[in-house]
Amino acid sequence: MPTIQATFKASLFSLLFVISEIALSETYGASVVGVSDGDTITVLDSSNTQHKVRLAGIDAPEKSQAFGQRARDGLSALVFGKPVVVDSNKRDRYGREIGKVIVGGQDANLSQVRMGLAWHYKAYEKEQSTTDRAAYAQAEIAARSRRAGLWQESKPTPPWDFRHGSRDDASLRNRMHSGGSCACGSGLTCTGPKGGIYCMTVGGAKKYQ
Repeated sequence: MPTIQATFKASLFSLLFVISEIALSETYGASVVGVSDGDTITVLDSSNTQHKVRLAGIDAPEKSQAFGQRARDGLSALVFGKPVVVDSNKRDRYGREIGKVIVGGQDANLSQVRMGLAWHYKAYEKEQSTTDRAAYAQAEIAARSRRAGLWQESKPTPPWDFRHGSRDDASLRNRMHSGGSCACGSGLTCTGPKGGIYCMTVGGAKKYQ
C-alpha cells in the first residue's frame, strides 16, 4: 500500500504537470538575448527576468536536421538583440512560454514560415486565432510554391516525424545489438504505419525500399 508521503509526491507531481500546461495571457516588451533554434528564443524583460519562449503556431527543423542551422540563423537575424513584444498564451511541460513574438511590427513566427524555415504547426492550429491560422497556412503554401528554404527538398521531413524517428532509431539499434534481425547494410529496416519498408540509417534518415 502506498505511503502518505508517496501519495503526496504523486499528487504534487500531477499538480505541477497541470500547472506547467496551464493557460496564461501575458503581453510584455523584452529584448532578445538568445536564439536556441528556429522556433525558440530567450528574452529579458524590463525587470531583467529571463523568459524562454517557444514560438507558437510553428515548428522549425531540429538543429541536427537539414536546414536546422539555417532556421536558427534566420530567426537570429530577425530578432536577436532587438526589442520585441511577446504575447504568450500558455506554458508547455518544459516551462517555456508559448506565444507570438512581434519584432518591428511584424510577426516573427509567421516570418519563419514565409521564409521556408518552419512548418505551420497544424497539430496546434486550433490554439491560434482564425486570422493567424489562415495566415500561417497560406504562408506555408506560398513558401512551398516558391521552393523557399527547406522546401528546396522534394520531401523534407517534418520535425515532429524526425523527433519520433530518432526515438525509433534508438529502439531499433537496441534490437540489433540484442540479436534482433533488423539489419539493412549500415542501417536498419522497419515497417511504416502504412506498410512501407524503410531503412533507417545510423544518421536517422529514412530510405524507403
